[in-house]
Amino acid sequence: MGKQYTPKPMDTSDVKLPESLNELCEQMARNVHEVWAASRMAQGWTYGEKRDDVKKTHPCLVPYEELPEVEKDYDRNTSIETLKLIVKSGYDIKKK
Repeated sequence: MGKQYTPKPMDTSDVKLPESLNELCEQMARNVHEVWAASRMAQGWTYGEKRDDVKKTHPCLVPYEELPEVEKDYDRNTSIETLKLIVKSGYDIKKK
């Protein structure tokens, strides 16, 4: 077994994202899913009702709109935390 690993994500709990970024968060969440699905499919995975690592089937290999809400929330949280990190690092996020 490898080294003991303790994740230490940057604390972004003090960052409040403006509501104007809600649409961007959802676009990012959709794209996070698309990137994940494309990567899995490139590795030979296909849709299956149950995840099976041997058969390479996964129930989330569906369009984002068809994902269960709990899976969408996983992608949304990834997007939200990424945006919070950008803001906390001193960058501005503006729509052109």
